[in-house]
Amino acid sequence: MSKKASIGVTGLAVMGRNLARNLARHGHTVALHNRSEQRTRDLVEQFGDEGDFIPAYSAQEFVDALERPRQIVIMVKAGAPTDAVIDEFAPLLEKGDVIVDAGNAHFADTRRREAALRERGLHFVGTGVSGGEEGALHGPSIMPGGSKESYESLGPLFEDISAKVDGEPCCTHIGPDGAGHFVKMVHNGIEYADMQLIAESFDLLRGALGHSPAQIADVFRTWNTGRLDSYLIEITAEVLAHTDAATGKPFVDIVTDQAEQKGTGRWTVQTALDLGVPVSGIAEAVFARSLSGSADLRAASRGLPGPSRAPLTGAAAESFADDVERALYASKIVAYAQGFNQIQAGGAEFGWDIDLGAVAKIWRGGCIIRAKFLDDVSAAFAAEPGLPTLLTSGDFRKAVEDAQDSWRSVVATAVRLGIPAPGFSTALAYYDGLRAERLPAALVQGQRDFFGAHTYRRVDREGSFHTAWATSDRPESPA
Repeated sequence: MSKKASIGVTGLAVMGRNLARNLARHGHTVALHNRSEQRTRDLVEQFGDEGDFIPAYSAQEFVDALERPRQIVIMVKAGAPTDAVIDEFAPLLEKGDVIVDAGNAHFADTRRREAALRERGLHFVGTGVSGGEEGALHGPSIMPGGSKESYESLGPLFEDISAKVDGEPCCTHIGPDGAGHFVKMVHNGIEYADMQLIAESFDLLRGALGHSPAQIADVFRTWNTGRLDSYLIEITAEVLAHTDAATGKPFVDIVTDQAEQKGTGRWTVQTALDLGVPVSGIAEAVFARSLSGSADLRAASRGLPGPSRAPLTGAAAESFADDVERALYASKIVAYAQGFNQIQAGGAEFGWDIDLGAVAKIWRGGCIIRAKFLDDVSAAFAAEPGLPTLLTSGDFRKAVEDAQDSWRSVVATAVRLGIPAPGFSTALAYYDGLRAERLPAALVQGQRDFFGAHTYRRVDREGSFHTAWATSDRPESPA
């Protein structure tokens, strides 16, 4: 009997190819399939010495190459292409077989697909994979959803090829149906916020201190030796230190200042709105990218008046970089707190029992937001599983307490100099909103009752009430 593959990968663009190579490098026999046969041949020709590959040039040949229960990883574009691949392979599979979607699918699509395939006796596993093409090859952070049964066979393979931190795999079963893709979506939303805060830090150091990109790179390298130690801080220093070969100018100055996005950050915000969860830091990061891309609007507005941007001097200048570090760390805590609150809310809404500490733990390696910081996040949720927000956890509470003067000074300086800092500003506003004893929402409720009879609740008695605003004595009555 010919040798069978323990897993198969269909869709051999960069991510699929690297994931297949990673599996083979770890001793797993991998069946290969791609719509373009040449891409399959190229992989075997270039990387066949890395492990055992079984190339297949038709859907049936691919399925026949797999041992039971068959495990097929789909690595194609989200949306209709994913549905097309599922429709191609599902009729060829048998009860108990597993289809894995390891792309960036919307979790609602994953829930739909999982329910439909479950009725056919098939397991569908929406799996978040973070780390880009390098992570896929050398060890990503992996977030599988789906049934517990599917994870029994699939889990050991994914844990084997995932990144490792302190000997622990950056992979865990997240929860049923769309839980894996939901957590990956929020991961990407946090990534947006993290990147925006870092970019604002650069802009503040340049605009308020007059530092060059190379000087700011040195600041980031220093930060990367402390509590901000992370992949994003590390690569930011590299980008800022890079000189464009063609012009001799700092690389960051020859790049168009219009950031693109693939949609996962936008999904995070849209879903948060549906869940009623305030993720203002992620939202501002998404909107900042949208604003950067509004070239015509920005061009038309360039002559609008603003304050002078004279660099800081004296003691204010000497302490400003340290102030920005404290403000960045405090704002980062807010962004992660909002993201984990959204995961909590999603779990409650869709019936997922998601271990937030375990999520933080698998994000420590392999993924884009990997950071020393996540050790403390994981520890916080392990110590207090019902933690309402990271902001109230011991070390994080102390960090935002210590950052108060710096955080507010940085935001004030940004406003005074006209340097846009929506990430820092909204993080501070969210923090102040949480700690406020009374919010102006009471007035909003009064306004809503006035123009629409939407009712309001009182602080001194139970029930809903309405005031007859149009009458002279304005009587109040229970709604």
